[in-house]
Amino acid sequence: MQEFFLVVHVLLALALIGLILIQHGRGADAGAAFGSGASGTVFGARGSTSFLTKLTTFLAIGFFANSLALAYLSAKQPQEQSLIDQIQQQAPLNNDVPPAAIENEGAAPPADIPSEAGASESQQPADVPDLAE
Repeated sequence: MQEFFLVVHVLLALALIGLILIQHGRGADAGAAFGSGASGTVFGARGSTSFLTKLTTFLAIGFFANSLALAYLSAKQPQEQSLIDQIQQQAPLNNDVPPAAIENEGAAPPADIPSEAGASESQQPADVPDLAE
């Protein structure tokens, strides 16, 4: 339903833009009014409205009514959570990590795993030949 109103809203906006650009402005004669004696047309005495003016008025009323309908429809929808709220709900807490893993964090590795810091350059695996000779 909301998609329909959005399409109508875009079409009304484009039609309004087109009609407003087509029409001859009321202030276009303002330059001629100052000095040519046609001062009655500057800010008063418009005369009868044309078809384009009436059509623009009806399209503007439809645009405003459509805007109100879209606002009403969007207010009726349930509020979605923000992305930050969703991430905070999905993030695991530190309570999931067992306490033993936290206590042994700085401890040395077990004896059966050789550490790289203690290895010297002279130690080589048995299957790799020494090319320095």
